[in-house]
Amino acid sequence: MSKLVECIPNFSEGRDKEKLKQLESVAKSVKGCTLFDFQSDENHNRCVLTLVGSPEAIEEVAFQLTKKATEIIDLNKHEGAHPRMGATDVIPFVPTMDITLEECVEISKRVAKRIWEELKVPSFLYEESATRPERKNLATCRKGQFEGMTEKLQEKDWLPDFGERKIHPTAGITAIGARMPLVAFNVNLDTPNVEIANKIAKAIRGSSGGFKYCKAIGVMLEDRGIAQVSMNMVNYEGTPLYYTYEMVKVLAKRYGVNIIGSEVVGLTPAKALIDCAEYYLKIENFDCRKQIMEYHLIGEGEEE
Repeated sequence: MSKLVECIPNFSEGRDKEKLKQLESVAKSVKGCTLFDFQSDENHNRCVLTLVGSPEAIEEVAFQLTKKATEIIDLNKHEGAHPRMGATDVIPFVPTMDITLEECVEISKRVAKRIWEELKVPSFLYEESATRPERKNLATCRKGQFEGMTEKLQEKDWLPDFGERKIHPTAGITAIGARMPLVAFNVNLDTPNVEIANKIAKAIRGSSGGFKYCKAIGVMLEDRGIAQVSMNMVNYEGTPLYYTYEMVKVLAKRYGVNIIGSEVVGLTPAKALIDCAEYYLKIENFDCRKQIMEYHLIGEGEEE
């Protein structure tokens, strides 16, 4: 069986269609790698690519995309609802088939080293690649964002894992690491008051006492005039999507606000949504590997 790695790089550009086309073109240019999904958001001013390929192809496409982003994105001119510290803001590598998390950690280190040596863009290693406990959390690495990162890098504990104590003048600094699959899950509210979304996000995110595997922020969707609770569910089995959805609904009611919709950004493991269907339909004695046709069609319906 061939080894496959998923890579989901996030870039600080979601508005300039020509720049987005250039990134998409690079993503499709590396043999042995497939672009599964490309999503951009003007409010966040960010795009997210989902690629799957051999370890060698994924390493190459991650570097080439970072090179292109460094050439075309200037963070001095960037603004958007989503926090960011780099033109290539984050590059996660996720084990997909016949490859271990540890191997993905080694891939992240090789890519980070090459990006520094050839592009002079420094990086922090995060999640399972982290070299220090405080760097495991992406939000901690990103704190200060592009504008405050020059000062942050002078602090004793924030020397980049690859690079010097200075950011790239236009491309900033990148977080690179290996992690298990996460679900980017957003819930939209029928209010333009982003403070309500911020209060809900604070209540549900693990770092402030909420759900252990939930990261959340409140953002404003300017084009729709509504607030959003934007979440990264880093372990959808430890904290299912319906946990946070239901809690957002309850907390929103406190402020006289309702949920008007939700969205999943990029690809998601099927089980994350199947678990929601099982919960809301109240299916009894359900076994997804035995009872869902598609699992049998791809040869995963056998008992483990």
